[in-house]
Amino acid sequence: MIRLRGDLHIHSTVSDGKHSPGEIVVRAVEKGLEVISITDHDSFEGSLRARRAVESMGLELVVVIGNEVRTTHGDILVYCANHAPERVPKDPLQLRDYMQEEGCLVVPAHPFDKRRMGIGELVYEGGWDAIEVFNAYSDPWSNEKAKYAAKEMGLPGLANSDAHIVDSIGAAYNIIEVQEVTPEEVIESIRKGLVIPRPGRPGMKELASSLAWSIERRLFRRRRGESRLDYLADYEARRWGEQT
Repeated sequence: MIRLRGDLHIHSTVSDGKHSPGEIVVRAVEKGLEVISITDHDSFEGSLRARRAVESMGLELVVVIGNEVRTTHGDILVYCANHAPERVPKDPLQLRDYMQEEGCLVVPAHPFDKRRMGIGELVYEGGWDAIEVFNAYSDPWSNEKAKYAAKEMGLPGLANSDAHIVDSIGAAYNIIEVQEVTPEEVIESIRKGLVIPRPGRPGMKELASSLAWSIERRLFRRRRGESRLDYLADYEARRWGEQT
């Protein structure tokens, strides 16, 4: 059995991340990761670009095709082995059913973190492939409640960084046990529960960089109208104040 380190919740310039997919894959390898998924908001494009970057640079890194879908009830992560499905339903249960028919995994992101648009009690509707039980930027109570829900429902748990800057990649990660180092095997191993979440938080330097990026992004977006992601800057500012 091969044990891979994987961070499956990262954002790039395709949505609200600071760095490009190419920059992300290079830093992921530097940090010792063997699997990543770029899960930009409502887009598979970041992970598709990352896959092409890995191939062009000859890097040893598995890129799972991902998307963090903003459904009518909150955010849900979708992971596919090698393709981006044509449809992305906004109803969470329709999304779950359609993506599973496509062979993809459907995983509620930070489900009990209301400030980060978790789906809340809808997680108990069931039928998910796993639950994000630890998000490096969510509060401890939300993470603990997600961990309890996964245990109660008998579902695999994932720990992810939710990085919006490359320095935070791998702050939280997973150990995924596979027979072969392929996207298909990663997907199947998670589905079977052959995954161990490894929680972790960004350090003070990473928190400061995240805060600076959040403020920059917030100011830019406010020039164009109110951002649905403005809460990130408030949350990161609060966490930075607690660390200093």
